[in-house]
Amino acid sequence: MHPHDDTPAPVDDRTLESLGLAAAPREHPLTYPGAWPSESGLLDGDRFLPLTRLVHEDRTPVLAVGSNASPGQLRHKMARVGVDGPLPMVRARVTGVDVGVSAHVSRMGYVSASPVSAPGTVRELFVLWLDPRQLAAIDASEGVPVPDGNYRRAWLPDGEVSVELDGGERLPGAHVYVNQHGVLHDGTGVPRGHPGQRALLSELLLALPRLRELFGVTPEEFCARARGNPELCARGTRLLAEEKLVTRSGLEAYVTH
Repeated sequence: MHPHDDTPAPVDDRTLESLGLAAAPREHPLTYPGAWPSESGLLDGDRFLPLTRLVHEDRTPVLAVGSNASPGQLRHKMARVGVDGPLPMVRARVTGVDVGVSAHVSRMGYVSASPVSAPGTVRELFVLWLDPRQLAAIDASEGVPVPDGNYRRAWLPDGEVSVELDGGERLPGAHVYVNQHGVLHDGTGVPRGHPGQRALLSELLLALPRLRELFGVTPEEFCARARGNPELCARGTRLLAEEKLVTRSGLEAYVTH
């Protein structure tokens, strides 16, 4: 380039950074659930590429209802355990499942999302098509292999849930991670929705003096105190149950892992 040429250098608009998809909620808890793509794509290292097909019969379909739909979070999870390789993420119209709030405080510093049974409700979610190593990595990140893990993986068959991919294909079902602790309700016993981390923590801290005693008065304080402190997170999880804020997700019967 000529030293006086003001033409900007070409930008690779498929990098996670340039697409605004790079941040991982595990590193920045208040951004939970992270930025989701606006379209289907192939997560390949630092890039989010166009997909050539939407169905991958040799992989396991898993519904992402929280930060697993964030490419930055997925990249972070895979890098931690040394798993690489492309990962297809397909937008889907999902009927019968909504995004609730996990009834536990995560050691990552946030209160995460969990699926809840919601007959007739339609949500735009992502299906992750995971190969065996990727599936094992996500299972581990959700606590599936350990007896006291926060989540168990469930198969939701067509009928319980309808999963229609971007291209119109309907899946026979999909896996999803169901919270072992249950989910938070809205005061009437009905599972509440997840409004995003800052709004959720602001509401909980305002309503629960005992939670403020443990985690401080602001979402920033909550995240800072919770992050990496399993004992404090366990106390917070017990408090949510003691305050009678917890109900069932309605998906427990489908848990097999």
